[in-house]
Amino acid sequence: MCTSLAFTRPALYGRNLDLEVSFGQKIALAPRQLPFPFHHRPPLRDHLAMVGMANIAGEFPLYAEAMNEAGLYMAGLNFPGNAWYDPLDRGTPECVAPYELIPLVLGTCSTLAQARELLEGLRITALPLGEGYPLAPLHWHIADPTGSLTAEPTREGLKLYDNPVGVLTNNPPFPFQTTNLNQYLGLSPAQPENTFAPGLELAPFGQGMGALGLPGDPSPASRFVRAAFLKSHAAFTGDSARDVLQFFHILEGVAMVRGTVLTPEGKWDETLYSSCLDPATGTFYYKTYDNSTVHGVRMTPELCQGSALRTLPLRQEPELCLDCFS
Repeated sequence: MCTSLAFTRPALYGRNLDLEVSFGQKIALAPRQLPFPFHHRPPLRDHLAMVGMANIAGEFPLYAEAMNEAGLYMAGLNFPGNAWYDPLDRGTPECVAPYELIPLVLGTCSTLAQARELLEGLRITALPLGEGYPLAPLHWHIADPTGSLTAEPTREGLKLYDNPVGVLTNNPPFPFQTTNLNQYLGLSPAQPENTFAPGLELAPFGQGMGALGLPGDPSPASRFVRAAFLKSHAAFTGDSARDVLQFFHILEGVAMVRGTVLTPEGKWDETLYSSCLDPATGTFYYKTYDNSTVHGVRMTPELCQGSALRTLPLRQEPELCLDCFS
């Protein structure tokens, strides 16, 4: 289970990666000449550089989310039971494996409009990377400073939805999530008025009662509502560092606390890491479950050149800073 957010002002993107086991994630920067192989397309040998979180298969980064040097963001989120990949391999360029989608879109598209045009001609095919690599059931969140888009693979093809909410979680499909928001249209960060019984002397007895009814459970539908509410009302200062930290605070509002979500296999689902990608500076920020210090890497022009994949391990050990009285 995961949650992805995309803001247009300020332009910031990112996600919580919620999982019961680590997938060997590392920060991966793919420079412009790193070859990306495809099943039915020529290798992408000259492309936009990108940085994100990935599992590394040989020299191939299997991105969970990434941003390219033009400021386009794309994240894959779990979509079990609803994601449908075409079992028929037609052997044509429009047939794309799920793991190929992020490198293809971010490698060749600079804007959300270009990404939409590319996606409209694709069919997601049940092609694994290789033996031992399962096909993860996914849908995708794509964004740039102009807005965001949801892409969901179905039996009818790849469905593309405008996403003015700027939020994506997991099941059910995206049309349900946006319709479900109508049940909460009366919620507000302001204190409520007594419309229940104006003849009675009723008044709030604590702050925050304008949002009574905001779901607090970790289910995908509830996280979608809660993330949409937090995103719609969170105040930003215009200071870039504080805005990045505010982004992480919003993600904290939909994070998985270890020990509160038990999977059918008896494991704890938790937020392994949270990320924030800043297109203005080309920076990928992250923090992990056990290390809440925000760390970042920046795509500099020098790092965008070359053909060798660059990776960094995550800082996951706790960092507790102790100050002394003077």
